[in-house]
Amino acid sequence: MRLLLVEDDAMIGESLHEALASENYAVDWVRDGRSAELALDNGVYDLLLLDLGLPKKQGLQVLSELRQRGGDVPVLIITARDATADRVAGLDAGADDYLVKPFDLDELFARVRALLRRHAGRAQPVITHGAVTLNPASREVFLDKQLLSLSAREFSLLQALLDPPGRVLSLAQMEEKLYGWDQEIGSNAVEVYIHHLRKKLGADFIRNVRGVGYKVVTL
Repeated sequence: MRLLLVEDDAMIGESLHEALASENYAVDWVRDGRSAELALDNGVYDLLLLDLGLPKKQGLQVLSELRQRGGDVPVLIITARDATADRVAGLDAGADDYLVKPFDLDELFARVRALLRRHAGRAQPVITHGAVTLNPASREVFLDKQLLSLSAREFSLLQALLDPPGRVLSLAQMEEKLYGWDQEIGSNAVEVYIHHLRKKLGADFIRNVRGVGYKVVTL
């Protein structure tokens, strides 16, 4: 899953970037409202984490204009503004959730998972597809109730393919979900991860859609 973090404070931004990356999210970090708009115009994100007090353009304006353009990416506001009026303004402008600084990282991670789950139209916290069960919170995958050993990238790729199942993802889309701006992508990296997943889940679990991309088998 690829996230856009918009935070102008260098210390907070670096800490959040590292924390989210440690949860195996691909994270792009920008520090002002104009850069946030450019990133949103040129990238595809699963979630936007947005501070309000930003240079060049305020976060609330970025959010309002994003929604006016029809952007439907889930938005989690992260801010020190704790007044009820600020919360109401943020939610009415189109935010999906509002978290006041300082906050516990475990709460942040839980809210991120909930927003991603809600945006995918999935109420249950665990994804089940046939004999495969994936738990985003514990980052565990089971096949026929047997725990599998997956690398961080294998887990992230499988989650992207399963949320929701049956959706075809191109190589470019999978790369966007697995890698941030500052990460180098090998020429056949995604194919290697797919090969590893097929060995662990079965050769037919992930199918190639010729000329388009890959999807998990429809049950």
